[in-house]
Amino acid sequence: MSRYAFHFDGTRCTACKTCVFACKDKNDLGLGYAYRKVYEYGGGETIKDANGCFSTTAFTYNISLACNHCEDPVCVMVCPTGAMHRDQATDLVAVDSNVCIGCGYCVLSCPYNSPKVDRDKGHSVKCDGCTALVANGEKPVCVMACPARALDFGTPDEMQKKGKRANIAPLPSEGYTKPNLFIKASKDARPAGSDEGTVTNPLEVL
Repeated sequence: MSRYAFHFDGTRCTACKTCVFACKDKNDLGLGYAYRKVYEYGGGETIKDANGCFSTTAFTYNISLACNHCEDPVCVMVCPTGAMHRDQATDLVAVDSNVCIGCGYCVLSCPYNSPKVDRDKGHSVKCDGCTALVANGEKPVCVMACPARALDFGTPDEMQKKGKRANIAPLPSEGYTKPNLFIKASKDARPAGSDEGTVTNPLEVL
């Protein structure tokens, strides 16, 4: 069985959201659903002193985020039916729509806001890492679509050589689920748990 992880290069991402739209197109996702999202995080302020000189502590950076197919996926642990599971061929976390009852426990437990319950379909939906593409030796569509090459996909050992396990704001500490997401952080990145900034595009990601 293979293990897979994503890599995100925060020094290259321009928040163009091509990854988001490529994923929505491939999975035919309607309004209100996105398996991959780009978080825009920023904070600080610009002030003028008594002499009329300006100084700033303002900062901003982006994070492209989907399901992280964690080492300790809480969504799998809390699922009462076994619908949320690891794919036997790829070890990616997926939903068995034939078993899912749409209870939403996975939604409530995931610290990355990845699964959603599609009430029209009657079951949870989420990024499955493009399991079919991966099984054919290809990479997920979000990775292939990124024009800045800010995303990559491979084994955890390969991705760990490019960055550190995700541990920057607004994401939770890596210790919760051990996400298979490794990040090369931008110079502005704040550590997980920091309250220096806020998500500046909440309507796009929540």
